[in-house]
Amino acid sequence: MYVKGDRIEVEDFEELARKAPEGVKLELIDGKLEVKPLPDQRHRAIIMWLIRLFMQQRPELALYPEQGLRIGAYRKGHACADGALAPLDHFIAQDGDWADPDGVLMVIEVTSHDRDTDRRDRIDKPRGYAEAGIPVYLLIDRDNDTLVVHGNPRGGIYQRRPSYSYGATIELPAPVNITLDTEKLKDYAD
Repeated sequence: MYVKGDRIEVEDFEELARKAPEGVKLELIDGKLEVKPLPDQRHRAIIMWLIRLFMQQRPELALYPEQGLRIGAYRKGHACADGALAPLDHFIAQDGDWADPDGVLMVIEVTSHDRDTDRRDRIDKPRGYAEAGIPVYLLIDRDNDTLVVHGNPRGGIYQRRPSYSYGATIELPAPVNITLDTEKLKDYAD
């Protein structure tokens, strides 16, 4: 496949993503092809910890790990969220690897230790998730041991972005309505 210029069309991206070798995750954010690194063991442990917490506090919801979502202006972006919180069985009626974000209550990203994490997780994805109307974006930032709770998306921007240190007790806003005691995250710090 040949891509002219620095932008790739959605159809070309989806074909490329289908043919990507195992172990490679591709995303299309703001028209640009991104290669997302595979999660390390601490990254996976954080997601598993969150899955267990959400099952206990909101059993009618599920945290779907590595959920592909169509995001961004006019749905031309494709992001693989580390976690997408939605009603149980929410995605089973959707075909393909990339689901519509409607009905997703929150997305979660856990930073990776790579050169693109700053732009991808702190700039591009918050904009894409806000444009898609996802009510809450939780960023677990392993570079500085903080959690950033993005909320109230309006005009493609999250209006609220409070930051908390590992160990804090956090009230995730509606529609999530979950309390996170983040003391456990200290065990996963690098």
